[in-house]
Amino acid sequence: MARYTGPKTRIARKFKEPIFGPDKWMERKPHSPGQHGLTAKRRKKESEYSTQLREKQKAKYTYGILERQFQKMFVAAASKKGITGEVLLSLCEARLDNTVYRMGIAPTRRAARQLVGHGHITVNQQVVNIPSYTLRPGDAIAVRERSRSLESITSSLSVNSKRYDWIDFDPSTMTGKMIAMPERAQIPENIREQLIVELYSK
Repeated sequence: MARYTGPKTRIARKFKEPIFGPDKWMERKPHSPGQHGLTAKRRKKESEYSTQLREKQKAKYTYGILERQFQKMFVAAASKKGITGEVLLSLCEARLDNTVYRMGIAPTRRAARQLVGHGHITVNQQVVNIPSYTLRPGDAIAVRERSRSLESITSSLSVNSKRYDWIDFDPSTMTGKMIAMPERAQIPENIREQLIVELYSK
């Protein structure tokens, strides 16, 4: 199962956003990597292609998706009705690992991916260990009964109180349901999806 395993803080500083979650080093050094960030000599205007590529990279790192899989998701989004960029983000949000993260079962997407991969999550009462599994409206997601006492899950639920309109989740029973595919206005990520569409459309 391929995944990014490199330095997280360096990537977050590159985009000047804590895309992997809270990071004390990001708070201390919010500028780009390097002793002083971008120097005046290096700080030149980015090309249109560079801006589009950076936005695609941000989306990939945010959701933990590698290039080939991300490209397949773009093709799928382009074949569906609606605005391609918004449909693409909606498909990213509908991934099982992201939904587990949104429910608060895990503190980060990386932790959610690990929980799914280790068989702690069920979909429609069946264990699913594929983080990229795409959920559909009406699917029931739950923590496997024998995994509900895991400290990592209980501690995450105790501090995470965020709720999202497209997900119905009951922390007391650790069960939930995907109500609908999320709309762009409901997705909090700071991603300019239209730039990604322009990049792939070249």
